[in-house]
Amino acid sequence: MLNFWGSRQPHCDNINRRNFLALGAFGAGLTLADQLRAASPSNPTRSLATPKSAIMVYLPGGPSHIDMYDLKPDAPAEFRGEFKPINTNVPGIQISEHMPMQAKMFDKLAVIRSVVATDEHSDSYVTTGFPEQINKTVGHPSFGAVMSKVNGNNGDVPAFVSLRGMSMGTEPGFLGVAHRPFTPDGSGRENLRAKLANDKMADRQSLLTRFDSARRDVDASGTMKGLDSFTQRAFDMIASGTVRKALDLKKEDPRTLDRYKGVDQFLTARRLIEAGVGCVTLSYGGWDTHTSNFKELKKQLPILDRGLANMIRDLDDRGMLEDTVVIVWGEFGRTPKINSSDAGRDHWSPVMSALVAGGGLKMGQAIGASSARGEYPKDRPYKVPHVLSTLYKAVGIDPSMTFPSGSGRPMYVLDDRDVVTELL
Repeated sequence: MLNFWGSRQPHCDNINRRNFLALGAFGAGLTLADQLRAASPSNPTRSLATPKSAIMVYLPGGPSHIDMYDLKPDAPAEFRGEFKPINTNVPGIQISEHMPMQAKMFDKLAVIRSVVATDEHSDSYVTTGFPEQINKTVGHPSFGAVMSKVNGNNGDVPAFVSLRGMSMGTEPGFLGVAHRPFTPDGSGRENLRAKLANDKMADRQSLLTRFDSARRDVDASGTMKGLDSFTQRAFDMIASGTVRKALDLKKEDPRTLDRYKGVDQFLTARRLIEAGVGCVTLSYGGWDTHTSNFKELKKQLPILDRGLANMIRDLDDRGMLEDTVVIVWGEFGRTPKINSSDAGRDHWSPVMSALVAGGGLKMGQAIGASSARGEYPKDRPYKVPHVLSTLYKAVGIDPSMTFPSGSGRPMYVLDDRDVVTELL
């Protein structure tokens, strides 16, 4: 079995979202080869048209809307906080002073300032459109899993890649484990060679070095001849295929690597989309800022700003942004009023912001508004499923599509399928 372990994401609810993905037994007797079979052209739900791609940047813990994209400079000090707004290159739109790179390219971005979330520390609501209480019993699929089901794999390229591990919010739900994401990171990846060549590894080298060694050993032993076409394709996907090359950042220009220093996940996401991956999800930072909100954001916002701006600019320069929709959000916002414990902001579900780019959507705008103190939507309130419905339409998927649940009952991709009309 090849196990890929995800990273830990501690939050204030003391849940460590450490996640597991097995390529081999795959948790249910499903190999990666079986995963490829399930997504092969014989799959009747696969789209025949060239599909668009998506990148979902998840900010775990709940990023502060009022300190990022929806500042309130005229509010009382206990609401507006320490940060000042700066002008973007779109007249009338301002964002945080700690995101200057996005400000200079806001004509390629759009922010929704009136998104209504749900009051739960859950990674799944913004990826499935259903709260965790429902997902515990029904198991609705994540956005990437639906893309995998509808569009299937592209040659040796998986439809869905998670750079945040096999975590809550990436699960395929009732679509089945065939549509779990491929996760290229983890401490269990050294088992690849042991599984295919029956040869234990004596040391832990880099991921790419292990794949090189595994492929040479398997080819020399003739094992590849005994594998069926799907299994060989599965191995190629990991050991020598397009995805492996996309994961090798050393192939990038040193100047590009310098631009992405410390935020290489954003570069990896861009390279995976270039390689033909349908959906990539990643996360950055920890945004559960009950204490030291401004101290933490001063460190994190400039780094996030650089990762996002470089990725979106690169997609645009390569002519890929029109066909790649990008969404950046967390599970809720933060309390507009600063708490008294240690200059922190707590959970706040009545309103949050979401950043969108690309996908052929209408950019250069701020959609909706929150109240004068950032407490609730003042106009154009949109729910999380409305944003997801818009994203599905951007990638050519009908959110009214149905799939059978575990009990065989047809289930809609989304129950609430209204859209953010300003984006379309």
